[in-house]
Amino acid sequence: MGASKRFAEMIVQSIDKKSIKSKFCMVRFGNVLNSSGSVVPLFWEQIYQGGPLTVTHKDINRFFTSIEEASSLVIKSSKMAKGGEVFLLDMGDPIKIKDLAEKMIRLSGNSVSKNKNEEGIKIVFTGLRPGEKLYEELLLSNNPIDTIDPLIKMGIEKGLDFEGMVNLKNKISSLLDENDLANCKKVISDAVNGSF
Repeated sequence: MGASKRFAEMIVQSIDKKSIKSKFCMVRFGNVLNSSGSVVPLFWEQIYQGGPLTVTHKDINRFFTSIEEASSLVIKSSKMAKGGEVFLLDMGDPIKIKDLAEKMIRLSGNSVSKNKNEEGIKIVFTGLRPGEKLYEELLLSNNPIDTIDPLIKMGIEKGLDFEGMVNLKNKISSLLDENDLANCKKVISDAVNGSF
């Protein structure tokens, strides 16, 4: 999980601490199959066009869930919420994107081309994008707590109260006004790692 996602969670947690009538919680989960931005529709489109399938790295992996499963677990998480929690859905084992690409090629009735002289659809490795990770991490803390549902755990994440978040936002805004991107990134990085 990237810094921007964790920072967004921290904002929601700080709002929850100030809220009297509403309760706010977050749910972390992996990629939803066939959702907007999912690799699956992209691969089908690339297969339909005859390839190649583009994968950033041979070892990259991601967690996947169905729309139905994700929706059900998000609703169950919201029922458990008392306010400010970060719920973590059990996504099973991560799937290597290269393996997914190969399976989809075979499911389409094609073969995977291993070299330029071989018939079939090729897989091309394009390289990781800036900030992209090989392995997806759904937890920041290593001590998730069990809930009444075995597929839902609760992470223990350090956060800020509302006033602390406003102060942090003002500090970031000042750095951006000064075009000091290096220190802005450092402030955000320190915040999401718990170095307040």
